[in-house]
This record gives sequence, structure tokens and C-alpha cells, in this order.
Amino acid sequence: MSAPRDGGNILGTMPVDRLVLTMSAPIMASMLISALYNLVDSIYVAQVSDLDFLALSYAYPVQLMMVAFCTGVGVGFNASFARRLGEGKGEEANQVACHGFLFYGACWLLFLAFALFGTETFFHLSTGDPAVARAGAEYLTICCGWSFGMCMQFLTERLLQTTGHPAGFMIVQGSGALLNIVLDPIFIFALDMGVAGAAVATVIGQIAGAAIGFVLLWRVRREFRVSFRGFRPSGAISAELLRTAAPAAVMQSLSSFMSLGLNQLFTPWSQTAVFVLGVYFKIQSFVFMPIFGVSNGLIPIVSYNWGARAPGRITGAVRFSLLLSAGVGAAGAALLALAASPLLHYCFRAGAEAIAMGGPALTMTALAFPVGAATIILSASFQALGRAGLSLLVSLLRQIVLLLPIAALFLALRPGLVWLSFLCAEVLACLAAAGLYLRLIRPRVRALAE
Repeated sequence: MSAPRDGGNILGTMPVDRLVLTMSAPIMASMLISALYNLVDSIYVAQVSDLDFLALSYAYPVQLMMVAFCTGVGVGFNASFARRLGEGKGEEANQVACHGFLFYGACWLLFLAFALFGTETFFHLSTGDPAVARAGAEYLTICCGWSFGMCMQFLTERLLQTTGHPAGFMIVQGSGALLNIVLDPIFIFALDMGVAGAAVATVIGQIAGAAIGFVLLWRVRREFRVSFRGFRPSGAISAELLRTAAPAAVMQSLSSFMSLGLNQLFTPWSQTAVFVLGVYFKIQSFVFMPIFGVSNGLIPIVSYNWGARAPGRITGAVRFSLLLSAGVGAAGAALLALAASPLLHYCFRAGAEAIAMGGPALTMTALAFPVGAATIILSASFQALGRAGLSLLVSLLRQIVLLLPIAALFLALRPGLVWLSFLCAEVLACLAAAGLYLRLIRPRVRALAE
């Protein structure tokens, strides 16, 4: 396999503003489609019953944990793979690609073990309603047990993205998501499978997306071909991947712990609040998925140009990504503020109490979107430059260390304003991230020019 050349990889040649858009736009589009099918899943299930929607709300942290593991492995894989491509080390890049298969296979075995032994226990600990627990356990058993499609989908997306084919990311994830949307009403309503039908539609979409990803990899094999000939697991490469992947996975999994923590805080206060919180998590993913698309597009750009010693391209990419993501967050905040009550009424069939609480609640949470967007981009730059620990610190601040105590304080003093805890936590975390970037990252980038 021949080593890649800078002239043949857009990561080192295309103007950075256009490069960020080129790398991010397909990912943003595919993640929007993914968020849409997640939202459509919930809307369909909400039409069945409020209890089934509550089951999805309680299952959401586990699904976040699965995505966290796959995303963490993807961050470690992207950084190592892109750096070797930037340095022209094609054979080493192939070894990293082979280790990607190994790591994602391990993720699936972990999810399968939870499907077999953990789902019922998890739901019995989460809720005292046996109907909710039964529906939720059935849903998670299918999603976790058949998650090999999701794992392979993540891997093929990142291989296509980092080898300079970002549109492949959109095709892989978008095709699976669209198939899920088509299958949802068939399995949920036509076959009368309810929550289980939503899970079956999800895993079929993921398996189809992975299959399409492998077809696309085969089509671009002349540019980069993954070969397992002579492959042996390497402790050095595995350790390198883990050094970046583990903090990134922990960072991503904080969303799961945050969701669990908020569920526990809100349950004694109001079951309606748990319902509204579940709606918020489904809708906010529709805003944050595109922002994560920008951050996913930024990581290989920064890693590649770090290997190629191009500091101007790194700084320009980070600056443009900040502006783009903050704009997406602001647009999302405005739309949610305008559409909160209609969404609750028409899409989630919320009752009068949920609409009365949810309208102002969703408006208050939306204020945090543009601030959180800036924090996510700064965290991505930390990951790309091998400072994943800084990303972990910032995520701990915004999702656990600041958010949960602030929410508990609001619940004790002014429960109706608890939804502002998201904004408070995001502002403080963003200030911390900006300080870390200016003090620790910018000097390292500038030193490349010396």
C-alpha cells in the first residue's frame, strides 16, 4: 500500500474555511438525519402511550453510553489515523485501521453482555412502574444485543471521513437513519410491536448503514485499502488509541451520567418534569448533533495539519468552527423558543400540565445552546492535539460538577427556574475552556512555526 501524498488529501491543501464546511457539512447533515430519526422514534412511541415514552426516557442514558464508547474509540482512531496520513506513513495508518476493527468489536461484545445480563436490573433500579420497566428492558435488549451494526457503522464512517471522503459519512449514517424512519411506522403500528418495533427498526437501519459503509470503502480501495495481511495486535498502537479514546469515551459518557443524575433529581419533584426532560433531550440532540458534526470534522483537520506542521491552518480551522457552531446553536435556540409549546402538544401529545411546564422550560434550556457550542469546539481542539484530559475536565464541569449541583440548588430554592441550570453550567464551563485554550493550546500551535 502506498503512502498518501499531501497533494492528494484535501486536509492539507484546501482553504481552511471551505475545508471545515466540506468536512463538516456531510457529517452535520447525516447527524441531523440521525437526530431526526431519534426524534421520530420518540414521537411515534409517544403516540402509543405516555408510559412507553417514559420507558424511552429512562433508556436514553444507556443509549448515550453506547454512543459514548463508539465516539470515544472514533476520536482515538481519527487522531492516530489522520496523524499518520499527514506524516505519509501509509503502512502504519493501515495498522491503525485494523486496530479500529478490533476496538469496535470489543465495544459490541460489551453491549451484548449488557443486553444479556443488565437491562432488567437497570430498569428496576430506575423506575418503580413495572410496565415502564418491562417496555424499557425489551427496547434496550434489542438495541444493545444487535448493536454490531452501530459499531461497524461508526468505523466505516470514520475511515471514509479521514481518507478525504466526508460525503461517505453522510451516506452511511443518513441511509441507515432514513431506513429507520421508513420502518418505524411499519414495526410500531402495522405489526403492532410498540416499543420493541422501534428498537427493531433502529438496529435494521444501523446494520444497513454499516453494509453501505463497507461497499463505499471497497469503492475507494485504490486510494486507501485496509489489509489484514500479516496483522498482529500491537500493544503500542492499542495504548496510543486508548490514551485518546478512553478520556474521550469518558467525556462522552458524562452525558449519560448527567441524564441519570437529572432523572434522579427530578423524579421526587415531578413525574411531569421527567417527561419534559425526556422531550428536551430528544430535541436538544437535533441542535447539538450538527455541532458535534463540526467538531468531528475539525478533529482530523487539526490532527493532520499538526502532523504536517501547518499552524496557520490549525488556528484558522478552529476559529471558523467556533463561529459556525455558535451560529448553529443560536439558530437552534431561536427555533426551539418559538416551537416549544406546539412540539409538546402536536408531536408528543403532552397534557395541559406538561405543556404549561414544558413551554417555558424548553425556552430556558435553549439559551445554553450557543454557549455550549463554543465549548464543544474548544474541547475538540484539545482532543485533536493529544490533550484529551483537558476535554474531559471541561466536560466534567459542564455536565456533572457544575450542572447537577446548580440544578439541585434551583430545585431547593426556585424549582420553576431549574431549567436555567443548563445555561449557568455552560457559561462557567465555556470560560474555563477558553482560558485553557489560550494558556495551553495556542502557544503549542504557534511554536510549530518556529
